[in-house]
Order: sequence, then C-alpha cells, then structure tokens
Amino acid sequence: MHKVKRIVKMVFFIVGGIIALLIIVGILFVNLSPQFGGKVSAEQKEEYARSSNYKEGKFTNLLDVEMKMGFGDYITGIVKYFSSQPNTIPEKDIPTQRIDSLTIVNYDFEKPRLIWFGHSTFLLQINKKNILIDPMLGNVPAPHPKLGSPRFSKTLPIEIEQLPQIDLVILSHDHYDHLDYGSILKLKDKVKAFYTPLGVGSHLTEWGISRNDITELDWWEEVDYEGLRLVCAPAQHFSGRGVADRNATLWSSWIIRSEKDNIYFSGDSGYGEHFKAIGEKYGPFDFAMLECGQYNEQWSEIHMMPEETARAGVDLKANLIMPIHWGAFKLAFHTWTDPVERVTRKAKELGIPTLVPEIGAEIVLDSAVNDVIHPWWEELE
Repeated sequence: MHKVKRIVKMVFFIVGGIIALLIIVGILFVNLSPQFGGKVSAEQKEEYARSSNYKEGKFTNLLDVEMKMGFGDYITGIVKYFSSQPNTIPEKDIPTQRIDSLTIVNYDFEKPRLIWFGHSTFLLQINKKNILIDPMLGNVPAPHPKLGSPRFSKTLPIEIEQLPQIDLVILSHDHYDHLDYGSILKLKDKVKAFYTPLGVGSHLTEWGISRNDITELDWWEEVDYEGLRLVCAPAQHFSGRGVADRNATLWSSWIIRSEKDNIYFSGDSGYGEHFKAIGEKYGPFDFAMLECGQYNEQWSEIHMMPEETARAGVDLKANLIMPIHWGAFKLAFHTWTDPVERVTRKAKELGIPTLVPEIGAEIVLDSAVNDVIHPWWEELE
C-alpha cells in the first residue's frame, strides 16, 4: 500500500513538474518572442482616452458589441480547430497567377488596379501610388508555425523581395492574419509610410519602424496623402496578439479615395449599423472588399456570415463587391468553399455585382466591370 502511495505521489510530482515547465515556457515565449509585438505606453493610453470608443483602458465596439464566447467555448473551439474536419482545407494547392516587379513598376495608373494575395492582402495601385493592404505574406497566421495551419497555396503572386518600393502600408488591426511580423521585417525598408488604427503603431515601432513613418487614426478621422484621401472607418471586431492585451489597440475598416475613385476595405467585422453609416457618409463606392470567411455562429458578432457580407455591400452602396478573408487559411470550421458559394448566391438575389478572381489575377477597376465569377474553386473540390 505504501509503495502504491509513493508511486501516485511520484506521478503527481512528475505531472505537476511538466505542467509548471509548460507554463514557464509559455510565459517566456509570450514575453520574449518579438512576434507578439509592442505594448501601448501609459502616455498613449492617456491620448486614446479622448476617443469616444475607448473605455476603462480598452477600445470598444459601437453599442459595446462584443464576442459572447465563454472560456469553455474557447477550449472547445481550440480542440475542434486542431481536430480533423472534412473539406476545410483544399485537397490541391490553390492556383496562383504570378506577377513580376516590372509589371508593377510599369503600370500606367490610368485606372486603379489590385492584385489579391488571398485572405485580406492586396496590392493596390492608384493615383501613381503602390499600396499594400494588410500584408500578411507569411505561411502561417500565428506567432509560431506549430500554432496554425499553413497557407492553401505554396506560392504568392510575387515574393516580398521582388516588390518595388511601396508608398503606403495600410493595416486594419493587429491580429496575426492581418499584421505579420515576418512580412513587416521584410517590407519595412521599402515602405515610405504606414497607416494604422490607434495603437497598432506600437507593434511597428517595436519591430524597428520609425514613429515618424507611422500615422495612427481613430474612427472617422481623415488624412490626405499626396492626392489620396484616407479615412479610418468603424468596424465591429476586437484586437490582441498576446495573453493580456485584448482590445488594447483599435480595429478599423478603411476608405481610399482619389479624385475619380472611391474604394472600401472592410478589415474584419461583424455585421452592424456601421455599414449603413459609412455608406451614407462616404458612398457610393466603386469597389468594396468585404470580409467573408472564418465565421461561426459562436462568434458572429465579430465576423459576418456570407449572406451578411452581401447585405453589407448594399448598405455601403457599393457598385461592385469582392469577398475576402477566405482562400488562404483555415481559421474556422466551415468548408473552405462555403464563403464564396453562399455570398455569390445571396449577392445574386440582392442584385449586387460580385467579383471573385483567382489569387494573383489583375483586377482593373473599370466602369465596365460587372459580375465576374469564374468558379475556379470547383476544380479543386
């Protein structure tokens, strides 16, 4: 009997030691790994306190909307994420059209042109400016490769090293699938300026970017950049890269306007009244890139369902919409083609033109552009 007790005690001691070691390793990883970014300073918090959507040291959504998942839901979600689910990842690599640096450098800028990199990353060429939007060009949207699923395609339309000088990088928020440490390190010496919502610049300065090259904006604030008007607009989401920084930085959508063109980028957002407010104030839009992917009823407050994506396009008074936030990574449990199938069906019902290009395909914004849906994804099912 005494021998059994000694064995039990030894097992508890070993298990307890392993748990303690894992906790220590986790704490060291979070505090020492540069991927987690910087922290908002006390001075910045005082400045942000002047924002109408900053309360008790945190940013909030309009009407205080927040994700209603409890701790148990998180644990269930993590277990489910790392378990096998059918058709959440394509069986074959997604096709990617390639573009070279000369094609970018020699573009005539007669009309705005975009190149989609999958998920929410775009190269926008407008008004003689090269703009990268949410440049997540890494392979795994996580602080460590073992903590996420890899990209659906082995290649990008163009590698970071081949990109010419970038005038602007526009960031919507600080989540790993939108703000990527490795991508920023490779980009920072070829980017003139960074535009972010409040607080996101703290990550960039931690990674070696000069504060002078960063402009942070609150919702509804506007700024001019060499003939372009940039507007930081509301979104319904949240932020955070570490364990204790939930909502320490702001999230947003963006409006990019030239004399002739009016473009909207949703960032990440649940469906809400802010889309109508943006449409009333700044619409109609020639083109709207709208989140459509990585959704679930458990977190519907902060990620739209595909049918809501189409309705958001109507609210924004968009002449043409494109579903984004899909086609690159598994971050939810729906099949990988569910977003595009559902949003195109609903958009057709609502009569709103929809564009669904292949990754890397040239998107030239012209008044003649209408419904362009070649179901390339069906060839991979």
